[in-house]
Amino acid sequence: MSLLDVRNVHKSYDNGVEILRNVNFSMERKECLGLVGESGCGKSTLARLILQIESFDKGSILFEGTELQNKSERSLKPYRKNIQAVLQNPASALNPKLRIKDSLMDPYLQFGSQVNLKYFTYTSEANFIGQLLETVELPRSFAERYPHELSGGQKQRVTIARAISIEPALIILDEPASSLDVLSQAALLKLLGGLRETLDTSYLFISHDLSAVQEMSQRIMVMKGGVIVDSFEKEQLFCSDRHSYTKELISMFE
Repeated sequence: MSLLDVRNVHKSYDNGVEILRNVNFSMERKECLGLVGESGCGKSTLARLILQIESFDKGSILFEGTELQNKSERSLKPYRKNIQAVLQNPASALNPKLRIKDSLMDPYLQFGSQVNLKYFTYTSEANFIGQLLETVELPRSFAERYPHELSGGQKQRVTIARAISIEPALIILDEPASSLDVLSQAALLKLLGGLRETLDTSYLFISHDLSAVQEMSQRIMVMKGGVIVDSFEKEQLFCSDRHSYTKELISMFE
């Protein structure tokens, strides 16, 4: 059974503009699937549908074989435990009034009774938070800081620590490094790659940057105008039968 199945998903806005059309793909456990395309093509909309932040018009999204559309919030709770997100702007993802330790504890407080931790251990709140910070290569002392006291890269590491705190089966990474400088981007991608292997989790890695997607992913999907126009193993990126839009993206990064 696949971890995630997206089948014939269509999504239109209230004005009738179709943003996603006939989107189909599956994800396996412990893999990183990349989704690349220009801004506005529907990548982030697809992420919101998988996260059940928005509904879609037709089709189905199944997580571990369970259909998610039209479920009550109570029925979705076990699903929300198993899928977390890291988004583009870490500043907007962290409550400026909360210390880092309080933001990091939030998922565990919501789902702790349902979580069977394998990598982290919970013996005390301080120790748990310390483990999370060290895992994303931040000092334990950052627990007492507020978001405004951290750099952009440090804030994004905190959001990653929060996402992995309950060891979800899937993490959606929507442009996680695009707001960072080049050096911070490289360090963050390296960290994310190591965490996926350590935690045995899966990533849906969304970006407009083909080079970042290629570095992170085992399989790559290319989206244009709300349609997945190409899908292939990473090693097949430069094959001659790639879609013309894929070739256009490649030419931009050569």
